[in-house]
Amino acid sequence: MEITPSVHKLESTRGSYAYLIREAEPILIDTSFPGRAGAILAELEMIGLKPTDIAHILLTHHDGDHIGNVRALQQASGAQVWASQEDLPYILGQRSRTGIKRLIQALIKVEPPQVDQIYQAEQKIGPLEVIPTPGHTPGHVSFLYGDVLFSGDLVVNRKNKLRTAPAVLNWDRAALKRSLRAVQHLKFNWICPAHGEPLQRASLWETLSD
Repeated sequence: MEITPSVHKLESTRGSYAYLIREAEPILIDTSFPGRAGAILAELEMIGLKPTDIAHILLTHHDGDHIGNVRALQQASGAQVWASQEDLPYILGQRSRTGIKRLIQALIKVEPPQVDQIYQAEQKIGPLEVIPTPGHTPGHVSFLYGDVLFSGDLVVNRKNKLRTAPAVLNWDRAALKRSLRAVQHLKFNWICPAHGEPLQRASLWETLSD
């Protein structure tokens, strides 16, 4: 699905969406549940991209439904994989998740990828701005691209209303609230979450419920 002329939602990743940004160096944001690499590559081919066209794979955070195909896509594309320092130990399998996420980790098996680059403060990757939004996980990030916000699991779309993920899935409620307030001041029109369909901002952020 084309959100804007250069932003595509990958239908093969329904349930935990990944997004493609078509720039001079194409960027893939997140990779969905394990086992979908072939479908993702097929969809990219339909859009007109070869695997090796993908230059960067950007991870919003460490959950298995976001990093599930990183290793396979990295091997197929040769893309640079980016992640936050805080979430890196979980992505590499060096640290176990806590609470209910420990159980989810046991159910969603992920092959650890090679992470090539760590996000830095106030960094831009091409035209895309990295926005630290901790709370759902210690190192969760969102991305701002023109008037599009890629929100990862900072917010979800439920029946065309913005919500946060259930409290049991969030690492730090206070940090999450600070992130929500910080993003509220950014200028963007489209919100592209991992869970739920992309939607236009209007006044939704200002009436966000958790």
